[in-house]
Amino acid sequence: MEVPKKLVNSVACCADDALAGLVACNPGLRLLRGHRVVLRADLAAIRGRVALLSGGGSGHEPAHAGYIGKGMLTGVVAGAVFTSPAVGSILAAIRAVTQAGAAGTLLIVKNYTGDRLNFGLALERARAEGADVGMVVVGDDSAFAAPKKAGRRGLCGTVLVHKVAGALAEAGASLDEIVKKVSAATKAMGTLGLSLSPCSVPGSKPTFQLADDEMELGLGIHGEAGVRRMKVLPADEAVETMLAHMTDPSNASRLPLSPGDSVVLVVNNLGGLSCLELGIVAGAAVRRLESRGVRIARALVGSFMTALEMAGVSLTLMLVDDELVKLIDADTTAMAWPNLAAAPATSQRQELPAPNEGPGTAQPENSKGPGAARVQLVLERVCSTLLDMQDKLNELDRAAGDGDCGHTHARAARAIQEWVRTRPLPAAPAQLLSALADLLLEKMGGSSGVLYGLFLTAAARPLHNGYDLPMWADAMDAGIEAMQRYGGAAPGDRTMLDSLWAAAQALHALRSPGADLLQVLATAVQSAEAAAEATRHMEAGAGRASYISSAQLLQPDPGAVAVAAVLKAVLEGLRS
Repeated sequence: MEVPKKLVNSVACCADDALAGLVACNPGLRLLRGHRVVLRADLAAIRGRVALLSGGGSGHEPAHAGYIGKGMLTGVVAGAVFTSPAVGSILAAIRAVTQAGAAGTLLIVKNYTGDRLNFGLALERARAEGADVGMVVVGDDSAFAAPKKAGRRGLCGTVLVHKVAGALAEAGASLDEIVKKVSAATKAMGTLGLSLSPCSVPGSKPTFQLADDEMELGLGIHGEAGVRRMKVLPADEAVETMLAHMTDPSNASRLPLSPGDSVVLVVNNLGGLSCLELGIVAGAAVRRLESRGVRIARALVGSFMTALEMAGVSLTLMLVDDELVKLIDADTTAMAWPNLAAAPATSQRQELPAPNEGPGTAQPENSKGPGAARVQLVLERVCSTLLDMQDKLNELDRAAGDGDCGHTHARAARAIQEWVRTRPLPAAPAQLLSALADLLLEKMGGSSGVLYGLFLTAAARPLHNGYDLPMWADAMDAGIEAMQRYGGAAPGDRTMLDSLWAAAQALHALRSPGADLLQVLATAVQSAEAAAEATRHMEAGAGRASYISSAQLLQPDPGAVAVAAVLKAVLEGLRS
């Protein structure tokens, strides 16, 4: 197992460099000289109010320094990556806020042995100096079915504690009042993590290994082992598994959740999950909680407490009443707290009505005669060809694109198949091409969908005046001209246009009296195939491939290959 790459200056200085970057970009923050401590720049503003300090090992960004600001934390003490902060730095932070006139200091500590020891020792030394200091230890982990001597680990729920305590402090609550309310809130909270990959401390190998088809339930934010390793599940099932475990009556660390309860939901990216996946998980969590009769008073979705680059997610639930919701909604200037809407989350939001079609949109006249059967046969041949080529097109696309050309064309093929199955085809060629253009623009996706849509929309226009053979040559030229105008590509740029343009030159023969359609089309297919193969030796002038060195482009362009295959399928369909 190799040491993963990291974008750092040095392993030894990465925590310091990260804090320096945060402070450099945020004028409301200041570093405490000689310590890995970040404080509010306006410390004078906390005079007469309780100061809130938190912290722990680095590697959980934006926790904790991202939550410094009015209405949340006063300061943060950071350790090296996954390492508890030094006692001396914690004590220095307490002294700084005490000397600024704070009416007491609350330490908010995640339940890990090193954090408890170091923050606890700093608290005792500060009290010996006469400071008024309290401490709340957050343990919100809902992973373990049996009680652990060390207690529940502190996870992403700590961020909600920052917010509740910060709102209370800003409102002028005393240290004892904050400790009492925050302690009650921590007992009504649970968090559970799920990971698809390990994480790795800079300079070290990954903390554990997962097979390609495995996920781990209940792991910690330092890569500690979870409670169950299982096969990868679809998002809906994974979320249901998480919620079931968190609320299982036999689970000693469960969160009691009943129909009618209100919760704050946090869907937290553990560091390496895509925003796409995070949105899917968030939607699943809302639906699953609603199915249990639970009201989601507020929902936070994003990266709040990470584990470096771990590809995973945690769900946090905090049982809330109106008072707690008001504290969650209270204003804060902390940069990492989201711009949260003061409204519940729900999957039942009413959709906006679709706009009316434009005045020029005419309902196509449908056909059920022999011509329609022939068109259907051609379309079916095109679709089966594209579906058979899916893997080949993806492989060609990986060299210069995102490897989805086959998926995109297969998506178009399945959309056309469904369309042919469920409705009669338009009788007029112009209407047929326009309808196909609308379908591909809606269902195909990607730049290919837009380019095909452009081509078909423009090609349909000459066919409104008739559809004898010369008109089909005109249609081809019109489609290509539209693609060039809006797409920016030209013949020779190593795109799908190369195959189309070559075919169009051959189709000009349809303008000759007595032209044979199948013979001319066969020549056009040969020209398109030759042009597609020729793209193997071209330097890309448009599209994603234009950003790749020509030395790396050793295969023909997938778009050009797809176009040639479509034209050949049309020919085969007409011949049959």
